[in-house]
Amino acid sequence: MRLADLLMLSFRTITSHKLRSSLTALGLIIGIAAVVILTSIGRGIHTFVLAEFTQFGTNLVSVSPGKKSTFGISGATVSTVRPLTIADAVSMSKLENIIAVVPVVQGNARIEAENKQRRTNVIGVGAAVPEVWKIKTAIGRFLPAGEQGNPRAFAVLGNKSASELFGVVSPLGKRIRIGSDRYRVIGVMEKKGQLLGFDMDDTVYIPAVKALELFDRESLMEIDLLYKSSASVATVQKSINRLLVSRHGLEDFTIVTQNQMLEKMDSILNILTLAVAALGGVSLLVGSVGILTIMTIAVSERISEIGLLRAIGAERRTIFQLFLSEALALSATGGIIGVLLGMSIVQVLDAALPALPVEIAWAYIMMAFIVSLLIGIIAGVAPAMKAARLEPLEALRTE
Repeated sequence: MRLADLLMLSFRTITSHKLRSSLTALGLIIGIAAVVILTSIGRGIHTFVLAEFTQFGTNLVSVSPGKKSTFGISGATVSTVRPLTIADAVSMSKLENIIAVVPVVQGNARIEAENKQRRTNVIGVGAAVPEVWKIKTAIGRFLPAGEQGNPRAFAVLGNKSASELFGVVSPLGKRIRIGSDRYRVIGVMEKKGQLLGFDMDDTVYIPAVKALELFDRESLMEIDLLYKSSASVATVQKSINRLLVSRHGLEDFTIVTQNQMLEKMDSILNILTLAVAALGGVSLLVGSVGILTIMTIAVSERISEIGLLRAIGAERRTIFQLFLSEALALSATGGIIGVLLGMSIVQVLDAALPALPVEIAWAYIMMAFIVSLLIGIIAGVAPAMKAARLEPLEALRTE
């Protein structure tokens, strides 16, 4: 039998039982659609999170106090861990390939302005924040450079903090109280939005030295460094390590590169996308059981037809191919409809819920469609073999 005749006969058999074929393919349609929707959400979250991390640039290195990895030294040695200081940050800024350095201290404090007060995030930083963190001032200017020792009491407000404290009035030159000290507002930052739940707009930036006093801390929480794109991150990391070991006497700090953070985050998000794809794949398993059941019933119902085909000269191979083609046609139809349905729902979600990040994951869609075809083949083999093994005379006697 020619391939075209085989395919035509298979589709004609399926369309002659529209309701049964539709219900059989429904499991695959739901499974494929679920995979498309869930992986699109997973891929959207993946892209969104990585974009959030990279909005501050990619040539970044972060140094934090304390050694995060396990190493075998005595407890007496651990007690000699030195804090990260402003002097450490200044020393690192002089290293080769380092463009700018930002010391960071963060906490929450009460802010008072005129007759208003509220609690907000206070971040102690240096003057290089706009360059290192890729954020700009909307009005005014950022903290001045060259004031590490005894900086003036200047403050820069996040966009939300400025509107909450001063409304539509320009806060430039106004005085605010943070803790027991008064600060003069010299700038307001552009809107930045949230970074993994942290509102970058609901912040107040003050000099790191002032923040250490405010929160009664000896050590900086971290030091962020921006290095030249032409430099090797391994070279930069080694120079930082060598400098701090010479200053502290031992490696009592942790260096994390932006690439390391992105790689870890990427692997976690890939596992998340794979997990949601597996959840959708459960429906594909249900669909395969449906195809296996229907094809087994079809063989039982069409024994006399098989006998007639064998009597007029159809080979066992042809009978096998016929029933396998029917199973494959069912799975292919279900897969195509499932992909189209899933993509339509993703488009609706994207339009109805702009805040929900969605992105079509073509690799997973193709994988799901191929799996649906494999399901059709696997589920159709046993019934097709059963039909091919029937003897012509015995099949013709059966009604």
